[in-house]
Amino acid sequence: MNLKDLRIKAHLTQEQTSKLTGLSIKFISDMENGRRNPSDKAKIKLAKAYRVKPVDIFEACQRTKCSVIQT
Repeated sequence: MNLKDLRIKAHLTQEQTSKLTGLSIKFISDMENGRRNPSDKAKIKLAKAYRVKPVDIFEACQRTKCSVIQT
């Protein structure tokens, strides 16, 4: 699963995720599309919001390729 899949599985919109994590909607969108590199702290926030293990977020980032900033 990628980041978007995890968010959808948690039945959350980007707006709801933003409210739960304090991350902007744009940042969440950019992460889901591989354009932004979330910090480990942001990944932990996402794990809590999506009710998954942090390792699931780290693996999803690898699949989304958000661990590499794209230009």
